[in-house]
Amino acid sequence: MDFCSLGSGSAGNALLVRSANACLMLDCGFGPRELERRLSTRGMHPRDINAIVVTHEHSDHVGGVAAVARRFGIPVFATAGTAKAARLDPTGFTVLESERPVSVADIEVMPVTVPHDAREPCQFVFAHKGRRLGVLTDLGHVSKLVREQFSACDALVLECNHDERMLADGPYPYPLKRRVGGNHGHLSNAQAAELLAGAEISALQHLVAAHLSEQNNSPFKAREALSAVLGHERGLQVADQASGFGWLDIL
Repeated sequence: MDFCSLGSGSAGNALLVRSANACLMLDCGFGPRELERRLSTRGMHPRDINAIVVTHEHSDHVGGVAAVARRFGIPVFATAGTAKAARLDPTGFTVLESERPVSVADIEVMPVTVPHDAREPCQFVFAHKGRRLGVLTDLGHVSKLVREQFSACDALVLECNHDERMLADGPYPYPLKRRVGGNHGHLSNAQAAELLAGAEISALQHLVAAHLSEQNNSPFKAREALSAVLGHERGLQVADQASGFGWLDIL
């Protein structure tokens, strides 16, 4: 199994998970034309995608889902709450139930409930041949369920949305600062590091800091927080908005 990102941040998100028999796209915050352009940089085309899996209805994650699914005939998987909030075609998606895995070809997809200000949000653990990829962004705090489900991953894409001091001193109006830093907002660098410190990471091959705020964080600060827990920077990357990150193999 390998994975890559086409872009990570508040202007649009999409991540690919691929096995020998299937390719899934997690979220699609890009329209068909922009998606095609970004996929081409990874040697892919929309028709190579077997399914779109959706985390929640915010536009940076779901903005392109309906148009892309319709144009290229790609099935969509989402919780009932997400599908309703995103106004997805009720005949065009498969309902996901949190904490109940489904299989798409040879990839197991586990939706995990997360605390975020959306209708029925979830994040995902993908499994294939005994290897586990966790993708964990868009949550305001680390719940017990999240700790349990995202421990012992072989690869982890982990939200490092903001540096707490930068958010407090930054340009956002106070209500937005409260939302971002609240229990149903986004993880800070410190919260991400705390999750990592309590997780089983002995098998971790890749760690990607993701969904960084351009106003309230920096790649340096995210790396600093996570590498302090790891004790090194091997396998540590930072996803960006413009290009995400390239294909990473989980061996």
